[in-house]
Amino acid sequence: MNSSSQYLMQDLVNNPFMNYQTFQPHIDLQSLVSCYWTLEVPAQPDAQRQRIIPDGCIEMAFILGDDIKRYTSQDEFIIQPRAMVLGQTMEPFYIEPTGYVNTFAIRFHPYGFANLVSVPIKNLANKETPISELFDQNVAIELEQKIIEANDNSERIGIIENFLFNTLNDKTTIDTIVKTTVDTLLLTNGSTSISNILKDNTSQRRQLERKFVKQIGVSPKQLSKVIRLQAALKMLLNHKAENLTDIAYENEYFDQAHFIKDFKEFTGINPKAFLGNENMALSSLFYK
Repeated sequence: MNSSSQYLMQDLVNNPFMNYQTFQPHIDLQSLVSCYWTLEVPAQPDAQRQRIIPDGCIEMAFILGDDIKRYTSQDEFIIQPRAMVLGQTMEPFYIEPTGYVNTFAIRFHPYGFANLVSVPIKNLANKETPISELFDQNVAIELEQKIIEANDNSERIGIIENFLFNTLNDKTTIDTIVKTTVDTLLLTNGSTSISNILKDNTSQRRQLERKFVKQIGVSPKQLSKVIRLQAALKMLLNHKAENLTDIAYENEYFDQAHFIKDFKEFTGINPKAFLGNENMALSSLFYK
């Protein structure tokens, strides 16, 4: 990557207008929740569409500022629900703020959200679902109102954690085979094959496939590809490799062509186009 691309991406990622923060969950929720995050961006007259790329997680988000558009095609869009769950995404999509951005969200581990709802997780994939469709409507309305009226993020975290504890009701049932597989994929940045994890146990693999779809919403292979891409993206954004070939081999892609193919599948563009792309500023912020 050339120095001008590096400096341009650094400017985008360190954009002073974007205030992105993360907060750790209560210790008793850490097996389910990866983190809480907030994003504030002042209204800008020339706000750019932002391409959001898959991260392997399910998120519950509350839009506290102005509406946000999510494009379903080049020119068509929907307005995102103001209290929603964004399921697993396997392809990039564009969002665009209509004014002031203020979002509070919960990022779940890949296997975490399934413990809160009875609907099949695969039904949530690649779309936003209002929380009123996933939980008791009165409970969902009350939760949204409390989040809106909270004085600060500390109070919002307390509200959401109380909701999570009440919903779980001490019945957390993370499946061991699913958690072990996901933890191994995260530990090895997605480079370990499922066959290696399961020691070529064919019957166990079929069982794992079924449980992944039920509890995570995607196959083990799909999640593995997303996790590996995340690791490569972090290297790219933090300039921890001299070139794309080094990134490819460091993350155990077969070769540079394999890396570029997977990169384009999940981001829609090639790695060089990603660097310095103002439409990737938000995704760069999340990944960095």
